[in-house]
Amino acid sequence: MPTLTQRLGLRLPIVLAPMAGGISIPELVSAVSTAGGLGSLGAAYLTPAQITEMGAAVRRLTQGPFAVNLFAPQPNVPPTASEVARATAELVPFHADLGLPTPTLTAQADPDFGLQLEAVLEVCPAVLSFTFGRLEARHLEALKSSGILTIGTATGLEEARQLETDGVDAIVVQGGAAGGHRGGWSEDELADTLALTRATAQSIGVPVIAAGGLMTAADVRAVLDAGASLAQCGTAFLRATEAGTSAPYRAALAAAKTGDTVLTRAFSGRTARGLRNAVTEGIQQPLPYPFQNALTRSMRAAGVKTGRADVLSLWAGEGVAHGRAGTAAEILESLWN
Repeated sequence: MPTLTQRLGLRLPIVLAPMAGGISIPELVSAVSTAGGLGSLGAAYLTPAQITEMGAAVRRLTQGPFAVNLFAPQPNVPPTASEVARATAELVPFHADLGLPTPTLTAQADPDFGLQLEAVLEVCPAVLSFTFGRLEARHLEALKSSGILTIGTATGLEEARQLETDGVDAIVVQGGAAGGHRGGWSEDELADTLALTRATAQSIGVPVIAAGGLMTAADVRAVLDAGASLAQCGTAFLRATEAGTSAPYRAALAAAKTGDTVLTRAFSGRTARGLRNAVTEGIQQPLPYPFQNALTRSMRAAGVKTGRADVLSLWAGEGVAHGRAGTAAEILESLWN
């Protein structure tokens, strides 16, 4: 039976993590795919039209395989008025410092997953990966019928077992060192990446993709030796020339040291790992996702515009100090040779 690398036609067993929010833009996705890895378009915040447009842009830029990533549909309970008041009050000093009006929470609606999936089926990438939950059987069947491989995300062995039962083609196991949002949906083990990879590979029958703190060729080979079919890297590519990473974000990454990351819900309402800053230290009562994400959007946009990294969601894994600048192709090669 062909390996996952062979099924996808990859030269190197490395996946670009799907960093939504403007990082994994078509230029970065296509650069990784062209260089022999699997580029991933973080499409969770995109409208169906944007998914179609960006998918077409990736296709224009590369003949290599690529993935599109979505958030699994999930119920969201609107916050109470008192919860909104507390969260808003915590953000007022940051808004005042930036010259912004008091934040207000407008009505929030998740993107329509069904319409997003229709757009993905139209784009027809090699892979549809997803985080934060499980997909319905009808969704998985539609993808399979279109020849699109499905990859779920787990933060522990039990989640991985559930995804295997659902019939996905492969599973990303996300160790606790990973940057960005935690991709599971039940109890997050925040496990050591190597230990989680080994345990999962020994317990399930579908290919495992290891993620979390993989910044060097030695890291990649260690997870492959532990049973992973592929290694997924995100933080390693944040300073790539082709990435959509903003200037203040890049500067903060370049200055980061070991121990500078923290798990926080301050920016989006969902637990994520990023560089410690004024917001991660100052926000104690965030709203649940997606409401906190909406409430902090104007602050984050102003931070990018004014070069203020202290108010940005600086997602990064524990290995951030080992990051480097360069082209995506150069970074990809450094993760293998």
